[in-house]
Amino acid sequence: MSFDNAYDAITDGAGDDQHWAFGTGFDDPLAGVDRAVPADTSAVDLSTYCLMLADDALILSQRLTEWCSRAPELEEDVALANIALDLLGQARLLLTRAGEVEGAGRDEDTLAYLRDEHEFRNVRLVELDCGPGPGGDFATTIARLLVFSTWRLAVFTQLAHSADPVLAAIAAKGVKELAYHRDHAAQWTLRLAGGTDHSRTRMIAALDQIWPLVDELFTPHPVEQSLPAIAVDPATARPEFDDVLDTVLTAATLPRPTVPPMSPVAGRTGRDGAHTEALGYLLAEMQHLARSLPGATW
Repeated sequence: MSFDNAYDAITDGAGDDQHWAFGTGFDDPLAGVDRAVPADTSAVDLSTYCLMLADDALILSQRLTEWCSRAPELEEDVALANIALDLLGQARLLLTRAGEVEGAGRDEDTLAYLRDEHEFRNVRLVELDCGPGPGGDFATTIARLLVFSTWRLAVFTQLAHSADPVLAAIAAKGVKELAYHRDHAAQWTLRLAGGTDHSRTRMIAALDQIWPLVDELFTPHPVEQSLPAIAVDPATARPEFDDVLDTVLTAATLPRPTVPPMSPVAGRTGRDGAHTEALGYLLAEMQHLARSLPGATW
C-alpha cells in the first residue's frame, strides 16, 4: 500500500507498521531489485564503497540538523531539515547495502552508531563544523551544500548506470533529491551575494573556508578504481562540477576561490579514515545514546 503523502499514511488505520515517522507509507525504491553481489566483484570493496557514499550523506545530514530551530527564517528550518532527511534516507539505503554485502551481520544502526572515527569513510568536507554554534556560519553551510550537492549529483547521475542494481536504484532516487539540494544552495548563494555588503563578504569568506576541501572530492580512491563497472571515478565528475560552479559564481558575481587544498595526513584522507578533529566531536554526540544503552529498542 502506498500513499500520496505522509499525513495520509499516518492517519490511515492500516496498522502500526504504517505509523513510523521516517519513510512512512512511501514506496520502497529497492522493491524487486536484485540484491546479489555482481559476479567477479570483491564484496569487501563493494561494501567499502557503499560506506564511502553512505558516510558522506550520514555526516552531512547530522551537520544540517544542527540548524533546526536556528536557521535565519522558519522556512529555512524546514528546508534544511528536509534536505537532511533526504541525505539520511540515502545513508540508510547505502548502509544497509554495505552491511548485507559485508555479510558480517552488521545492520544500518550498527554501522552508524558502533563504528569508531577511523572506520568512517566520509570526505572531510562534510564533517566541517559550520553549524549555528561558536565559529559556525550559515553562509558556510550554504557554500558547503552547494559544493557537495553539485559534486554528488554529478556522481549519482553516473552511478544510476552502475552494474550493481542496488546502487543504480539508490542513485536514480538520489538524483531527484540532489537536484533540489543544488538548486536550493544556488538560490541562497545568489541571495547572500546580492544582499548587503556584510552578507556578500560572509559568502566570499564561506567559499574560501570550504574550498581547501574540494580537491579531495575528485581524487580517485583505490577502492573506486577496483570497481570500474560499479563505482564512479570521481575525477570524471569534475567538468560538470566546474561548469555548474562557474555558472553560479558568475551569476552571483563572486570570485572563484584560489586557496590551496588541504593536505592529506601521511598520505591519507577522509576516505582512508583520516579525519579532522571535528568528526570526533560529532560522533560523540551522534552515537551517545546507542553506546550508552547498547541493544536498547523503542
